[in-house]
Amino acid sequence: MSTFSAPALRRHVHDALSRVWIGAPETLDLLLTALVAPGHVLLEGVPGVAKTTLARAFTATLGGDFRRIQFTPDMLPADITGAYILNQRDQAFVLRRGPVFAHVVLGDEINRAPAKTQSALLEAMQEQQVTIEGDTLPLPDPFLVLATQNPLEQEGVYPLPEAQVDRFLLKIEIGYPSTADERRILDTYDQPVPSVPRVLDPASILALRAAAARLHVAPEIKDFIVSLVTATREHPRVRLGASPRAGLGLMRAAKAMAFWAGRDFVLPDDVRGLASPVLAHRLLITPEAELDGLSGQDVIAEVLRAVPFRGPGSR
Repeated sequence: MSTFSAPALRRHVHDALSRVWIGAPETLDLLLTALVAPGHVLLEGVPGVAKTTLARAFTATLGGDFRRIQFTPDMLPADITGAYILNQRDQAFVLRRGPVFAHVVLGDEINRAPAKTQSALLEAMQEQQVTIEGDTLPLPDPFLVLATQNPLEQEGVYPLPEAQVDRFLLKIEIGYPSTADERRILDTYDQPVPSVPRVLDPASILALRAAAARLHVAPEIKDFIVSLVTATREHPRVRLGASPRAGLGLMRAAKAMAFWAGRDFVLPDDVRGLASPVLAHRLLITPEAELDGLSGQDVIAEVLRAVPFRGPGSR
């Protein structure tokens, strides 16, 4: 890993993922951004658009321990975090660790489970630890949650609680492929699935995160982020705007985006390009606006048009 510059390493990951996943390269850039920001990712799309394929392929490039959780309506919180069980031979309770004890956790169709089960991930995602019957246990470092969900219009899904949605740094919407990409899918369907090479490992991921954290963010960029976040709270058609956690996440994500571009400073365009994936899913739109078809992405687009960047010398 040390022989690669950040842009070269980014291309290496892209090449590895392109072996098994066909889609927009911007999606891969967002995953890499979340990896070093760091932050968790929510992938949303209708069934059949390769959300799970993408998540599994991405985790294969990272190395480390990987666990997959298939969320179902009858799942319990202990199925995620683990529990103490009685060892009949020793007559003592021993910890059975759940699948959350891994470097990368894939939560497949997370909104198929009710809110009580979904919330089992809250402490893990925010504090990188879990509490089981009063005992607090650390999770591996690095720790990353990749969750997939189906749109709420689908049958048998539960909306994620606002507190949990706020823990996802990015929400990436996976749409239908382009005509050219879909043709490529048909052309390669009956061919053997190639393996995805490991590009990184836990130690190198931590080193990348430390390098990205050192990037410079000018005061004007921080003011721009605060102005964008504040504008979401003051928007007349938003009943719950972006939280301070969202502003921090936007700054971290912008630093990560600049890092992968090979820069040691953040540009306003880094912030603009990440505003929708970082902020839109955290907004609660008024019922009247929802009836009019307004979405969080629409609000962020309006905010970006209304809030200018004021750099040195601007008026």
